[in-house]
Amino acid sequence: MGDMPSLVTIDECLGQAAAALDAALGVGRIGARLEVRLLLGHLLDQSRAWLAAHGGEAPTPDQMRAWRTLLARRLAGEPAAYIVGEREFYSLTFSVTPAVLIPRPETELLVDLALARLPLGRAVRLLDLGTGSGAVALTLAKHRPQAEIVAVDRSAAALTLARENGRRLNAPQVAWVQSDWYGGLSGYFDVIVSNPPYIPEGDAHLRRGDLRFEPRMALAAGIDGLAAICRVVAEAPAHLCAGGWLLFEHGFDQADACQALLTAAGFEQIDSFADLAGIRRVSGGQLPARSSAAVA
Repeated sequence: MGDMPSLVTIDECLGQAAAALDAALGVGRIGARLEVRLLLGHLLDQSRAWLAAHGGEAPTPDQMRAWRTLLARRLAGEPAAYIVGEREFYSLTFSVTPAVLIPRPETELLVDLALARLPLGRAVRLLDLGTGSGAVALTLAKHRPQAEIVAVDRSAAALTLARENGRRLNAPQVAWVQSDWYGGLSGYFDVIVSNPPYIPEGDAHLRRGDLRFEPRMALAAGIDGLAAICRVVAEAPAHLCAGGWLLFEHGFDQADACQALLTAAGFEQIDSFADLAGIRRVSGGQLPARSSAAVA
């Protein structure tokens, strides 16, 4: 884009930028077009509908200079969500920074499964482990306003951002706790959810694409990627009510291992659930009622 003429239309900016983005990062033509509209709309503080209606207009020279700088960041691989400072998740908008994992569409399955186990109109307690931006906890809070929610993260920077998202979304029923997983928590929960790190430490994907810019401790966990999941599952029975549910996201090839961990921890109704791509993305189970004496 460095040789782009000084006077070009918005449509020309978008077309040239989309081609450059697809060539540089291989995001596909459709993905590239969506991203450049997001980026230019952010720069101009205008909606995609406005960009379409004003496609024949030319940005000012100052806007073009700013556009080249912004586009260069994306072409270098920096995620669009970090550049614009936000990401949509479950039809809500969350502020994001490099301190937190970028919310992804596949994690919406975790929310769907939790909502199915959180009845409307009844007081329930929910724990979100590794909350990051707060996307899962706050989405559940908006859909189950009667729920008492505790959201945990060991990162102070992540919790600061999550609290800001909570204030903006008006979700006062969420309590934010800095903790290493279950450490320091008290009481029992009806549902525990988590999107823990689950990528093996040596996985080459950590050195590619958006993952290069995201916090490593939110992505990788041990040689096989199961270190965090092992702890989440093993310690869950001590924090669940009898009949309570544990649900957590995991890698594309980890469903069988996760089911084995759930079985070893004494869970029943164990299953793994596929996302829209057909990948078993979330596993979970229910603590049997007979465990109540063990966890009381």
